[in-house]
Amino acid sequence: MALRRSGVRSPSAPPTPPRHHRNRRVARLTSLAALALLAGCNRRSDQGPVVVSAIGGAPQLIDPARRPLDMPARLLRDAIGQGLVRFDAQGRIAPGLAERWTVLDEGASYVFRLREATWPDGKRVTAAEVIAALDRQRDAGSRNPLAPYLTAIDEIVEMTPEVIEVRLKRPRPDLLNLFAQPELGVVRQRPPAGTGPYRASRGAGGFLLLKPVPEPARLADGETSGPEENVLLIGERAARALSRFRSGQSDLIAGGTFLDLPIARLAGIAPANFRIDQPAGLFGLAILSREGFLSDAANRAAVAQAIDRSALTAAFAEDWPPAEQILPDKLDSANPPALPTWAIADLTSRRAAARARVAAWRAANQGAAPVLRLALPAGPGANLLFGFIGASLRAVGIELVRVALDAPADLRLVDAVAPYDSARWYLTTACPVTSEAAAARLIEARDANDMSSRAVALAEADGLIAADQCYVPLARPLHWAAVSLRLAQWQGNARGWHPLNQLRRDTR
Repeated sequence: MALRRSGVRSPSAPPTPPRHHRNRRVARLTSLAALALLAGCNRRSDQGPVVVSAIGGAPQLIDPARRPLDMPARLLRDAIGQGLVRFDAQGRIAPGLAERWTVLDEGASYVFRLREATWPDGKRVTAAEVIAALDRQRDAGSRNPLAPYLTAIDEIVEMTPEVIEVRLKRPRPDLLNLFAQPELGVVRQRPPAGTGPYRASRGAGGFLLLKPVPEPARLADGETSGPEENVLLIGERAARALSRFRSGQSDLIAGGTFLDLPIARLAGIAPANFRIDQPAGLFGLAILSREGFLSDAANRAAVAQAIDRSALTAAFAEDWPPAEQILPDKLDSANPPALPTWAIADLTSRRAAARARVAAWRAANQGAAPVLRLALPAGPGANLLFGFIGASLRAVGIELVRVALDAPADLRLVDAVAPYDSARWYLTTACPVTSEAAAARLIEARDANDMSSRAVALAEADGLIAADQCYVPLARPLHWAAVSLRLAQWQGNARGWHPLNQLRRDTR
């Protein structure tokens, strides 16, 4: 030991190589490490169809007017029943059934010219059929989650067999993002069929085979689509999807959320294949109860103050930033996002204030600790989330009980991607239960006849909701995917949406 401390080399130790030799060795080791890393990547040959595992049930062409769509159903509907417009790989608006469009009167009218498209039986898609499909989804009795945000539409009319006009009661310049959602894809009900960009047929092993709809220009040139342009789509549990990807039997896992992220982290997916997506939206707790401890806004604020957001998000992903407000930006509000009063304090001060509120409550209620029910979905990510939130609330004297997502509850998780960039969506989604004053401002915003009045009403609603403390912001949605290197066009985007025909190239 004395020899080593004095800097004299032990006789049994190998000689120290010159610095330039050490640098070469480090470079070689770095190269070997990089090669080992790439060897662990999914490097499927760019031959044969793209194989996609979507987390959820078997993909079905479900009518959104009747029940919600899971990820496999949304991917399928987007693939075979495109809307007037659709999203590209970067989440931007791209042509769908409409080859071009014009926005008139500052967003009070949209005129779409339809391209030539056919149903699977060869019949041409008409403007009347497109109108019927859209009217079904925006009907007052529709269960489509987008229906409440389409109330500004007055009527959709056929101007010619190739041109339709969407006439609005009031201007809405952000309507195209809603029309691009899979829930507004144009599908014929009987028999269920879409217009492309793919046609679906049953494959082997529970897969759906999606083949591109032939393009007239390519057919005229005698071109046919190759197998690499086809997609094999299956819906399955996250564990099965990860196993399939790890064994090189698939190119993409779609639909990963915080629920299965702990499993994905342990699956050994190479970093080059593992992608984190943070789309615009909400991830937090809606406060549903106005009774007991939660009857007072200051007590509802105590729940939000107690949570260590940075520790919670870091437990899932190092680069998942926490959130302390509902609106991510100004959007269509007249003011910047309203911050709750507790947001200016540090965690220690927040928790001290929360403990004081709980202590006052207990003193007025014979020493009983407040007990809150939190509704969460099933999954390892929800288990981790409950553990962090429960520990934070327990630190200030609140007991937390977990219940099923559809059970009666005091708090319920909101994990939703924003379908369009409006403060109204954020505020109504975050706070299904809020003050009468805030609810009145949201109605005013919905019914405003001009964008200026709407912006003022939204700003007032945002301020009232921040004061009402009806939502506990945590972060924005966290999605993940496993992506083969052959899918060069996959990229994270603000919509969190990755069309199947935009993974390698646009096959429409």
